[in-house]
This record gives sequence, C-alpha cells and structure tokens, in this order.
Amino acid sequence: MASEKQPVRVAKAAGFSVHVFTASGGAVAVLALYAAIERQFAISFAWLGLALFIDGIDGTLARAARVHETAATIDGVVLDLVIDFLTYVVVPVVALWRSDLMPTEASFWIGLVVVIASALYFADTRMKTDDLWFRGFPATWNILVLYLFVLRPPWIVSAAVLLGATALMFAPVVSVHPLRVLRLRALTIAMTLAWFAFAALAILFDLSPPHWVVAGMVATGAYFLALPLLRHSPWA
Repeated sequence: MASEKQPVRVAKAAGFSVHVFTASGGAVAVLALYAAIERQFAISFAWLGLALFIDGIDGTLARAARVHETAATIDGVVLDLVIDFLTYVVVPVVALWRSDLMPTEASFWIGLVVVIASALYFADTRMKTDDLWFRGFPATWNILVLYLFVLRPPWIVSAAVLLGATALMFAPVVSVHPLRVLRLRALTIAMTLAWFAFAALAILFDLSPPHWVVAGMVATGAYFLALPLLRHSPWA
C-alpha cells in the first residue's frame, strides 16, 4: 500500500513545487519594485526580465506536472494573474513615476489610469481568443516602458503612447502570445529569443545601448506588431 501511495505523493509534491515556482515571481517583483523606487532602473528591468522568464515557462511546467489534478487546491490561473499584475503593471508604473521620462504629475496620473484599466483588463474573461491570441494590447507595460527608457522620446510622445496603449487594451484588435499561438510558432519563438537577447544587452548597457541594439529591439518588436495582420492569412 505504501508503495502505491509513493507516486501520488511525488506527483503532489511536483505540482505544489510548480505553484511555488510561479509564486517566486512575486518575490522577484518586489526586488524589481525596490530597485525602481531606488531609481536603479537597469536592475529593476533585469529583475522584470527574470520574472518574464518565470512566467514564460511556468505554464509548461504546470501542464507537465498536471497541477489541476496534483495541486488542485491552488488556482494556478489566479496565482499567475496576481504575479503578472505586479510585474507587468505595478513595477513598470512605479519605474515610470520615479524616472525623468516625463513630468512627475503626468507620470503619476497616467500611471493611475494604466493601473485601473489594467485591473479591468486582467479580470476580463475575454482576455484571450479561442486560438490563444490576446484581445487588445495585453497590458505588457514592462515591455512598453522598457522601450520608453531605451528610446527616450519627448515626454508628450511617451504620454500619448501610454494612453494609446491603454485604449488599445479594449479595442477590437489582437496581440500574439509568443509561446502558445500556433501560427508561425517556430519563427515567433525564435524572434522572442532574439528580443530577449537585445533587451538583455540594453539592460547591460544601463538602458543606453548602442544603435545596433536599439535597432534589434525595434526590428523584433515590429515583428510582433505586424504578426496579427497574418492571423487569418492562408500563406502564414
């Protein structure tokens, strides 16, 4: 009897460990938040990069460990959303507020709008389409704000981009999930890895990278912006 229970215990331990791994993203978010408050923005984005990596693989681990069966008392979807809200929304908003990218009053009020709209977006049951695309802009403010730090446009342009992206969260458009959308999946994963490489270099250069790194970030970012145009294309 004991030998029969052993595999069940191992499976439960594996399922719970995946939830712990996902929850560790919360600790990473706090480290990123502290760095942002201290105006150590490159360090903050480095922590956010680690959080993005955790978010990118925990779903695969959860499916492999069958957490819905082995650790069913913890809702992995809710846990993931809590961590994502911290790393995708709260930390980049604070980084924006603590930076010199725009006047403090502008970043403060725009940040409040972003947080309120993102909370509604994260709670929207229509967040994903049946073919696993995101509806609207997927509230990845960690990525958008990183571009603002690297490109440093005039603050009025940054404000317009932030408000425009806020509106796009609820617009009838789609955004690709870089790991789960099947269309051009291999190319999209390759472009995701390339983007991570360029973003890491930008962080290593203290968010003031050389032009070739900026060009790489812009080119890979443009790919993800253009990909929805091929969603229903018979040639993609």
